[in-house]
Amino acid sequence: VQLVESGGGLVLAGGSLRLSCATSGFSFDDYAIGWFRQAPGKEREGVSCISTSIGDTGYADSVKGRFTISTDSAKNTLYLQMNNLKSEDSAVYYCAASRARYARYYCSSFVMPEYDFWGQGTQVTVSS
Repeated sequence: VQLVESGGGLVLAGGSLRLSCATSGFSFDDYAIGWFRQAPGKEREGVSCISTSIGDTGYADSVKGRFTISTDSAKNTLYLQMNNLKSEDSAVYYCAASRARYARYYCSSFVMPEYDFWGQGTQVTVSS
């Protein structure tokens, strides 16, 4: 299983970015897939997740209405469209995958120990 993030960068507050996570070695139907982020000096936190087999998506309260998660199964790619970015969104963003039943059924609980596979991360910096 491999996950490779891309699309991060420097953007002005109010701007947009789309992150991509190219995956291989597993089927989206068998896993929950999520986006997590970690800012300097802070704990890693869940941002958004999707469980295609359950037909469920989840978002952290801080990003609801601004971020949208999606998948392209043909390309084995996960996306995170981020709009109206704020300085507090600055962090390293990671995508991760979990085959755990609990993660698939309750992905918005963002239980990180349930996620077995992680990408290397991509930096998002929002300048105000």
